[in-house]
Amino acid sequence: MTSIKERMVDKPTALELAELYKALSDPTRVQLIGALLQKELCVHDLSVLLEMGQSAISHQLRYLRNLRIVKRRKSGKTVYYSLDDSHIEEIFVQTLQHLKHQ
Repeated sequence: MTSIKERMVDKPTALELAELYKALSDPTRVQLIGALLQKELCVHDLSVLLEMGQSAISHQLRYLRNLRIVKRRKSGKTVYYSLDDSHIEEIFVQTLQHLKHQ
């Protein structure tokens, strides 16, 4: 039992992992991640794609940014969002593949 306990996820890491899955539990955030999986987009483009107001999109992006799921890049007055790193893409794609698996 001791060897199992030593290899278990510690509580701080378990909390972080739970927060990541909590972020993925919202359909709007899942759609945002799915759109950003395709290419870097600005808030306006995301609001058109998801048919939502820009303030609602910005609120969700801020949440995702705080969890390091998305990152932003400013070009002039426009802010572009993209997935933070390849791990997010891998998690998302693997989860989609799991859902489609019979």
